[in-house]
Amino acid sequence: MTSTETSTSALTTEPAPTASALDARAYDLDRAHVFHSWSAQASLKPLVIAGGQGSRVWDHSGRTYLDFSSQLVNTNIGHQHPRVVEAIKKQAETLTTVAPTTANLARGEAAERITDIAPVGFNKVFFTNAGADAVENAIRMARIHTGRDKVLSTYRSYHGNTGAAIVATGDRRRIPNEYAHGHVHFFGPYLYRSDFWATTPEQEAERALHHLRRVIEAEGPGSIAAILLETIPGTAGIMIPPPGYLPGVRALADEFGIMLILDEVMAGFGRTGEWLALDAYDVVPDLITFAKGVNSGYVPAGGVIISDPVAATFDDQVFPGGLTYSGHPLAMASIVATIEAMNEEGIVDNAATIGTDHIAPGLATLAEKHSVIGEVRGTGVFWALELVADRETREPLPAAAMGRIKSELINRNLIPFIMENRIHVVPPCVVTPDEVAEAMSIYDDVLGSL
Repeated sequence: MTSTETSTSALTTEPAPTASALDARAYDLDRAHVFHSWSAQASLKPLVIAGGQGSRVWDHSGRTYLDFSSQLVNTNIGHQHPRVVEAIKKQAETLTTVAPTTANLARGEAAERITDIAPVGFNKVFFTNAGADAVENAIRMARIHTGRDKVLSTYRSYHGNTGAAIVATGDRRRIPNEYAHGHVHFFGPYLYRSDFWATTPEQEAERALHHLRRVIEAEGPGSIAAILLETIPGTAGIMIPPPGYLPGVRALADEFGIMLILDEVMAGFGRTGEWLALDAYDVVPDLITFAKGVNSGYVPAGGVIISDPVAATFDDQVFPGGLTYSGHPLAMASIVATIEAMNEEGIVDNAATIGTDHIAPGLATLAEKHSVIGEVRGTGVFWALELVADRETREPLPAAAMGRIKSELINRNLIPFIMENRIHVVPPCVVTPDEVAEAMSIYDDVLGSL
C-alpha cells in the first residue's frame, strides 16, 4: 500500500446516519430494550423525541409537535430553558454529586428558595428524588408526629407508584398494588358527577365535608394520622375544589388532631397561575409535597416542605428515612435557576394570564360548538375537557373514541394528555397566546371530525 493510499484510507469514514435513520434506531432500540410504565408492552408505538424548546419538541427528522401535555405535566418552564440548562452545566463542572449528610451550597439555596414560596411557618425541606417518595416521606412524618397510623385520601387521586403512595392513590392503578397498610379512601367533591346528589358548588362542598366527617368518625379519629389531598386533583380530572371545601377539611383535621398533607406535585410551581395551588385557597396544611414543576423535571427532584411543629418533632428524635440522592447538586442547581427564572421572567403571571385571557375563552368556544364536550374546568395552564357521548346522560365518551382523538391530535402535530374520557389542556407555563390559538384550532378540527 502506497503512502497516498494509506492517507486516503485513514480519511475514509462511514457516512453520518440520516435523520430518518436516527428516528428508526431510537424507535427500534426502545421497542427492543425499554420496558414502559403503565403499559402492555406489545402494542406500544412511542413517539421519538430528539429535542425541544419552549412549548415544542421534535424528532430527528425535524417533525415538530406542540407539546400541550408538558410531557407528564411537568415542564412548567418549557423545554430547554437556557438558564436552567446553564445552571446544570456549571454545577456539573463544580461538583456533580455529594452525600446528603453534607452541607452543600446548591442544596441550601434550593431549600431557601422553596421555603420563600411556602406559607409562613414552613422553614425546612426534605429532598427526595420524585413526587412518589415525597408522598411516602410525608406520610412517614405524619405517622411519627401523631403516633397514629391511618391515612385518608380520595378515590379520585394519584399520589405516585411507590408502596404507600400507590395505595394512597384512589384510581384503579391502586388495585393491583395494595400491599401497604393503614389506608382508607373517601369521595371528594366532583359536582359534574356528584356522589352527593348536589346541584351547586356550595352544596357539593357541604355534603362532601359531611361525608368526610362520617368516615373519620367511623374509622376512629384517634387512629388517623393524616388526610392526604391533591390541592387540585390533576390526573383524576383537574377538579377545582368548590368554595369552602379545603378550609372545611382543615377544620376537620384540627378538630380531630389529624395532619393535613397537600400534594402539590402536579399543581405546584406555576401550573395554576399561582406559585402553589394552595395560595388560591384559605388553607395552610401541615406538610406540602412537591416535584415536577419545581425544576420542570430537568433533573429528577421532589420533596416535602415541613411546617415548623412537624419539623420540631425530629429535633431530638431520629427521622427514620433517607435517600442517597436527596438534594443532589445537579437537581438543586436546576431548582435555583428555575425559581429565579420564573420570578424574573414573570412566568407564573404568564400562566395566570394565559389561563384567564386565552385558554378559558378558547375552551368555552369549543364547548359551545361541540356537544361532545360535557364540561370545561381549570385554572392557569391546568385545564380539562370532559368528553361525553351524550350531554344529557353525561355518559363518558368510550375509550375507542378517545384513542382516535389522541391519534388525530398527534397526526396534527399536537402532543395531548389524554386520561380516560378527558383531554387535559396542560401546556408549559411559558406558552404564548399564538400557541394557544394554534392548539385551539387543532382541538376544534379533531373534535369536529368526530
